[in-house]
Amino acid sequence: MVGLSVGEQHFIKGGIAQDLRSDGRKRLTYRPIYVETGVIPQANGSARVRMGGTDVIASVKAEIGRPSSDKGKVAIFVDCSPTAEPTFEGRGGEEYSSELALVLQRCLLGGKSGAGAGIDLSSLVIKEGKVCWDLYIDGLVVSSDGNLVDALGAAIKAALTNTALPRVQVAAEMADGEQPEIDISDEEYLQFDTSSVPVIVTLTKVGKHYIVDATAEEESQMSSAVSISINRAGHICGLTKRGGAGLDPSVILDMISVAKHVTDTLMSKLDSEISAAEAREDES
Repeated sequence: MVGLSVGEQHFIKGGIAQDLRSDGRKRLTYRPIYVETGVIPQANGSARVRMGGTDVIASVKAEIGRPSSDKGKVAIFVDCSPTAEPTFEGRGGEEYSSELALVLQRCLLGGKSGAGAGIDLSSLVIKEGKVCWDLYIDGLVVSSDGNLVDALGAAIKAALTNTALPRVQVAAEMADGEQPEIDISDEEYLQFDTSSVPVIVTLTKVGKHYIVDATAEEESQMSSAVSISINRAGHICGLTKRGGAGLDPSVILDMISVAKHVTDTLMSKLDSEISAAEAREDES
């Protein structure tokens, strides 16, 4: 946890009130974003994202499974490394890891129902009722300086863009109830379609204002935070709130319109960073 003196707290809140944060940014400006892809060779896709002092890695592992209700499965796990932040040692880290995984699950998969999911689970079905891909997404927090949800969301989007799934041939079925034989190619791969995968924008309320991409110091002064995932078409895929203070519905509607405005900039920045990262990976 960040321990700040009363003077430092006033400085942070006063700066935000005047639209000039301690690091010189405006309220709705992100820190520079850096993306690297293909960082874990044994995964089907992986990426590393740095936003200021926050550094996270996401990897995607694909396994053959059996579809339920004609959908594949996506499971998200997060591990907060104790070296990233002293409070991640022991139970504190485990609880926060679970909380982050739940927020990401809601923002990217539309909660338990899957309604509004940013990741199309039906696209993972290879043969109806019989064979599908199950994706296991692992997020690792390497270094923490605030805004972990957005950084992990960006890393997952970049890792999925980097994900190639082997082409699968399904043999004619044997008999009812039996699993068909499958042949997994080790030469032909299909790129995972990420066109509908959203970015996550977290608006953190400090005093009377909200900011994006809060640092750890700014988060220590927040009353609440709302994470909103929005895709390229401007559709909201998920929304989740943290922090004790309640929010009026009109405030949430205002936050959504601010998040939509910020999303365009973040999406373009992330797209160009992912393209640059993939170009570097192809060259190496």
